[in-house]
Amino acid sequence: MPELPEVETIKRILAPQLCGRRIAAVQLVRPEVVAHPGAQRFTDALTGKKIMGMDRRGKFLLFELEGGGRLILHLRMTGQLLATPSDYPKEKHTHLVLGLEGGGELRYIDVRRFGRFWLLESGEEDSYSGIERLGPEPFGPAFCAGYLQEALQTRRRAIKECLLDQGVVAGIGNIYADEILFAAGILPARAACTLGQEEWRRLEKAIPHILRQGIENDRITPEQYLALQGREYRDGPSFAMYGRQGQPCPRCGAPIERITLSGRSSCYCPRCQA
Repeated sequence: MPELPEVETIKRILAPQLCGRRIAAVQLVRPEVVAHPGAQRFTDALTGKKIMGMDRRGKFLLFELEGGGRLILHLRMTGQLLATPSDYPKEKHTHLVLGLEGGGELRYIDVRRFGRFWLLESGEEDSYSGIERLGPEPFGPAFCAGYLQEALQTRRRAIKECLLDQGVVAGIGNIYADEILFAAGILPARAACTLGQEEWRRLEKAIPHILRQGIENDRITPEQYLALQGREYRDGPSFAMYGRQGQPCPRCGAPIERITLSGRSSCYCPRCQA
């Protein structure tokens, strides 16, 4: 699943290609990818609107529309978003096509159809997408060691499970949680309530550092992004822990071990994260 760095990369790739462009036509092939409003209202309301800006909140992409409306997208597991020429070969699982005035298209592709769109009119309260329930952005002023400690110091759940809770911090997924906890020297299975002040401070530094590093490592040109169909551009070789069970720890050389927490794989160094 795309995590914060990947969604930020998509925003940075697409924003220069889309901002200021008007949506001339909407082709909704699979109505189920629209969570709100209904398919016909979605199509009618989006047609003719100009895309004024793009933003990201956690793992959500946000399109600011002319007149104050917002289009929100969560890619979930297999969603892809491509800005293409109009005659570009169309992928089999293309579910939504926005034809742009002056040529070109914005296409949403999703093999498993888990991704969802929400279209909100100007002034409409967002009680649909879940964005309002997200925790602070890891780069924002509200994020600090004190916030983490206050939010998690009484929880008996594993610290990795807490970091994956989008209501605690927005944008962290399974991959970057492993990398963050290695950078902070904390065992993924450690109960959050057992962490001390120094460990909260280490997490405060590791979370934005690792996510910024992920954004930098995912840097890609628009041409490369399109050639890769908006997928498989995450820089896996840069990871220290994720997916490296049995390999030597890059810090101490001990074999990396793997456990399962809430059904998710977690890799860690038994020496550095003792």
